[in-house]
Amino acid sequence: MRFNTKLLTLFLDPISTQYYSISDGERVNIVLSPSLYWVKKISLPVKYARDAKKLLPSLFEDTLPEGNYSYSVYKKEDEFFIFAYEDKIILDAMSKVGISLSNVSSVHFAQSEMQGIEGAVKINESQSIYVKDDMLILVPCCWIEESGNLDMSELTLSKHKVVLQQYAHIVENSSLYKIGAVLVVLLLLVFGEYLITLQKTSEVRELKDELFTKNKLKPTMLQNKSMLKKYKTIHEKQTKLREYTSYLLSLRLQGSEKLSKLTLKDKTLDAEFSGASEVTLSRIQNTLKSKKVKFTTEIKNNTLHLEMLL
Repeated sequence: MRFNTKLLTLFLDPISTQYYSISDGERVNIVLSPSLYWVKKISLPVKYARDAKKLLPSLFEDTLPEGNYSYSVYKKEDEFFIFAYEDKIILDAMSKVGISLSNVSSVHFAQSEMQGIEGAVKINESQSIYVKDDMLILVPCCWIEESGNLDMSELTLSKHKVVLQQYAHIVENSSLYKIGAVLVVLLLLVFGEYLITLQKTSEVRELKDELFTKNKLKPTMLQNKSMLKKYKTIHEKQTKLREYTSYLLSLRLQGSEKLSKLTLKDKTLDAEFSGASEVTLSRIQNTLKSKKVKFTTEIKNNTLHLEMLL
């Protein structure tokens, strides 16, 4: 039942003082007065309205005063009816008489909807409309001797609708084109940077593969890190072994004292000094402590046993 209900059709004229009280959720159709748009009837070397729409700005170029316009077109037989209108002016006229865009079901030009009127029809206190050569003409009432009253109740609307852009007046189309051009340039720059990054990544992969093959490395970074850790541990141990051996060999021993044994056992370096005295033990301990070497000592049977942690 809701879809079969016929919607109220209102005539929108900027001069009219009539105010409409439309409840929330109520839907209405709007027919625009000729004073809210510019219209031409022309012949064009194109077949379809969609092809003609591309030509509209240039066709109105010398006609329109300065403003931010939208365009519409429909074809009737072999001729095109082309329209230019300012969305903001129409929206302001709707707001003035109490019509919200959220309550509007469809918007139409009077040119396409009122071809069937007979004689002249008065649309406000000072203006009337009538049809001549398929064009809806707007004239002062004083030019017409007799004018009927406007009746929208029996009007059957056509499929020719007007699409209003609520924020079209904020940014002009030329500005939108400029913004779009900048975005396209930025997109191309980002895409170019992406391609360069892909190429560099590919080159790095090739160099890595070449390096791995040349040095007989493992195929994964995890394996190589594990191997690196292992060799670092070995390197540290070998470095300490050389340092500690150097310390031992550089010790000043007395007469009968000598380094009689040097043994490497896993993580320790063991040394034995035969004939070592307490004085020699103290000197060795002080030397190793100054080098921050972890060690333990023991004198047994006149032999100094020294154990250093690598």
